[in-house]
Amino acid sequence: TAAAYGAAGLNRPRTSREQWYAGPRVGLYALEPGDLMFWGYDISDPGSIHHVAIYAGDGQMVAAPHSGDVVKVQPIYLDGYLGAVRPGAAVA
Repeated sequence: TAAAYGAAGLNRPRTSREQWYAGPRVGLYALEPGDLMFWGYDISDPGSIHHVAIYAGDGQMVAAPHSGDVVKVQPIYLDGYLGAVRPGAAVA
């Protein structure tokens, strides 16, 4: 995600855990294309974040499901979902 946003001229922190703190939170039903979605092993602990994807709209996300797999558009899933952040928006 950091590389994708970097190519668009928006610098993001490198790791998914750092990206979690780099934008305001967005509710699941307020997602807009481009929002970053996060998953963790413990949904109450952002320190457990292990995956980030970009919301594509219409219930779809752009993600690399695991190391070594190709980036693809796939349906979002909520198992382990912690929340979302809106990149480029000011943190309140």
